[in-house]
Amino acid sequence: MNRRMIFYTVGQIVGLEGIVFILPLMVSLCYWEETSMICFAISLVSALVLGGLMMLISKPSNKVIYAREGFIIVTFAWIALSAIGSVPFVISGEIPNVFDAFFETVSGFTTTGASILTDVESMSHGMLFWRSFTHWLGGMGVLVLIMAIIPKNSGTDSGRAMHIFRAEMAGPIIGKLVPKAKDTAKILYFIYLGMTLLEFFFLVIGGMPVFDSIIHAVGTAGTGGFGIKADSLAGYSPYSQWVITIFMILFGVNFNLFYFIILKRFRAVFTNRELWVYLSTILISIGIITWNIMPIYNNFSDSLRHSSFQVAGIISSTGFATADFNQWPQLSKNIMFLLMFMGGCAGSTAGGLKVSRVIILFKIIQKDIRRLLHPRSVTSVKLEGKALDNNTLSSVSTYFALYMVLLFGTFLLISFEPLSFETNMSAAVSCLNNIGPGFDQAGPMNGYAVYSDFSKVVLSIAMLLGRLEIYPIVLAFYPHTWTKK
Repeated sequence: MNRRMIFYTVGQIVGLEGIVFILPLMVSLCYWEETSMICFAISLVSALVLGGLMMLISKPSNKVIYAREGFIIVTFAWIALSAIGSVPFVISGEIPNVFDAFFETVSGFTTTGASILTDVESMSHGMLFWRSFTHWLGGMGVLVLIMAIIPKNSGTDSGRAMHIFRAEMAGPIIGKLVPKAKDTAKILYFIYLGMTLLEFFFLVIGGMPVFDSIIHAVGTAGTGGFGIKADSLAGYSPYSQWVITIFMILFGVNFNLFYFIILKRFRAVFTNRELWVYLSTILISIGIITWNIMPIYNNFSDSLRHSSFQVAGIISSTGFATADFNQWPQLSKNIMFLLMFMGGCAGSTAGGLKVSRVIILFKIIQKDIRRLLHPRSVTSVKLEGKALDNNTLSSVSTYFALYMVLLFGTFLLISFEPLSFETNMSAAVSCLNNIGPGFDQAGPMNGYAVYSDFSKVVLSIAMLLGRLEIYPIVLAFYPHTWTKK
């Protein structure tokens, strides 16, 4: 176990967060918000000092990272990011409760978008920017960002860097676009930044204020969903809502496919089964919900716009809202509840189980049924034309079992709250899948302020488990992981 390398890398992450505090500090400076400026300056210096000390004290002679080091680094880095990221909220007094601030920051970095704020419009511009920018940082992964920008001689540029890459990226099968993981990270962030800027451009030319456009572009890119208005996006123009709808869908697509488009490998894109299942699910869901809510809006145009926005927001795990879907018919609510589980594609910034994992689960069921009918037949499970080995199939099945155990465990722990079954179950599902809004009292126009500090800690853990796809956190706190073998 290379403990020094673990804490050295976490120190790098803490130092990077200190540098990133410059951005909200500049926003506060632009709007001359003195309290926010002081708070971000204190946070900046504190993070740089803490990160520097961690790197100095634990500087390793051996910079090799194995699989378990990768899992532990990712887990501790995300916990440290969330803890330090909550400091500006607390010392500014804008979210004075430590548990509330931690919940909000975890929700930001994990791109969940669940909020405890009841008066978001009273927050300063600097705090609003930092709150939403955590989505952008967490969307592609902070460790992936570190891999893209740190010097080559830092140790994580070796082949072992793939262990960090696998631990942080989402999906059952993670591969490199190019031979070096570091170069893959650069390509992913180039695409990520380019799409964010493109959405910002479309929002600005549609008349959305520049600050609002920045907030919603970074929130959509990370599929996070923190808004800056009490009604989320309901008050913006239909044009802006359609732009965000399209980009929510795009950010739920596997980023490898965007790279293939750049390389003009269109066949690899158009034959991708996960993409077709993802898009088909969206279109079918939109069609049913549009028909189901027509009596509420009395016209096809508004029904289509609201259903498209909410389906895109839920399946991509972004969580923005243009309407209170708590008031929609039960059929529409049930469809969206199911979409919470599915989520977006592997290799995207979306949450949920991931489309590819759902496809594999159904193929495993199909395989077992065929085996019962034809015991002597030899069948294989294929995805994108490639046969999956037994280890992959076993890991998907185990992941799903563990996922369900954690889901019901989270639900039981927050069931001490005097809230409805619909509220608690949807909150557990929403946080574990990094969706954001739930139903009833945890709905899009309400929030999570109704929960106690204990439940907020439980839901914060659920958000981290969902974003890191369970195993890194479980392994980091599993005693045998820390043995010297």
